[in-house]
Amino acid sequence: MQKAVSLAKYVKKRNGVAIGASGSMKNMFQRALGAGSFTQFWHYWNPVWGYYLSRNVMKPASSFLPVWLAVLITFAVSGGLHDIAVSVVKWQFIFFFTPWFVFMGLMVVLTKYLDLTYGGLPWGVRAVINSAFIGVCLAATYLLESFYI
Repeated sequence: MQKAVSLAKYVKKRNGVAIGASGSMKNMFQRALGAGSFTQFWHYWNPVWGYYLSRNVMKPASSFLPVWLAVLITFAVSGGLHDIAVSVVKWQFIFFFTPWFVFMGLMVVLTKYLDLTYGGLPWGVRAVINSAFIGVCLAATYLLESFYI
């Protein structure tokens, strides 16, 4: 039986530096934006949040669901938690992050299925591509939201 990886080891693996170390934020942005696939982007983005989502949502869900569905559920849970946090801060109901994150989860599943990788391109081009995926999902969310307002 495999022993669970600690948060400290997980973050060091993702960021290349210890949690809270100087340069950790810079490393996260450089590695995430420069990732060679949209799936890989999420391996580097916010490793502390990713650790808890992986451990408490993705792994349990993928033990009895197809991985693609576990990915979508994980993104939906993350979006829902973001909606709750913003709702508490603003003292009003917010339902924006959940659909946005579901769109990003769909993009991860789709790009993984299509085996869409671009690791051989220059860092700047990879950063534009990864940002574009996020932007397209954001635009889709605004479009969806326009139908319900």
